Amino acid sequence: MTIQTANASLALCVGRSSQFPRDPRPEIALSGRSNVGKSSLINTLLGRKSLARVSSTPGKTITINYYSVDRFYLVDLPGYGYARRSQDSKAGWSSLTEDFFLKNPSADALRLVIQLIDIRTGPSTDDIHMINFMLERGIPFTVVATKTDKLSKARLAEALKELEDTVFAGTGITPLPFSSVTKEGKEQLLRVISDALER
Repeated sequence: MTIQTANASLALCVGRSSQFPRDPRPEIALSGRSNVGKSSLINTLLGRKSLARVSSTPGKTITINYYSVDRFYLVDLPGYGYARRSQDSKAGWSSLTEDFFLKNPSADALRLVIQLIDIRTGPSTDDIHMINFMLERGIPFTVVATKTDKLSKARLAEALKELEDTVFAGTGITPLPFSSVTKEGKEQLLRVISDALER
């Protein structure tokens, strides 16, 4: 399935669980800590410069944003783990993300979660918590290592091998390298999405 991105648009911003769409359209969700590069990845995948706003303030997005792409939704979950937000705010958006998985009337429409990890720092405690959450509940996901352009080729190879040999040892998880600057991984990730939509 070839994904057509020309008419992609922001369809819905959800701030509470009662606003989740009751729609059979398949969903591909993006998860990751604040400042991991979700907005940049969305713009790169969709071939747009500013469809998803790239903020200079990490953690600014506190809604779940639904982008209409071809025949599916690309769902941008709120970033987590940014220390400058108040505890109440952090609890609120954590609850909203949890509701997306546990109280979503369209939960059966979720085909894949793309879990983003900054290749420079490796997975945070929150990233590991999210991955374990998905493993325990049988939620299909793939891991994408972002910001690969920030490392030399040799250091990138080392960082990817370290992830496979330590953090993801025995899980069968192989992180996909991605850069919004060089477009590395764009076509591979589109194929992963296409395969998930056809399942």
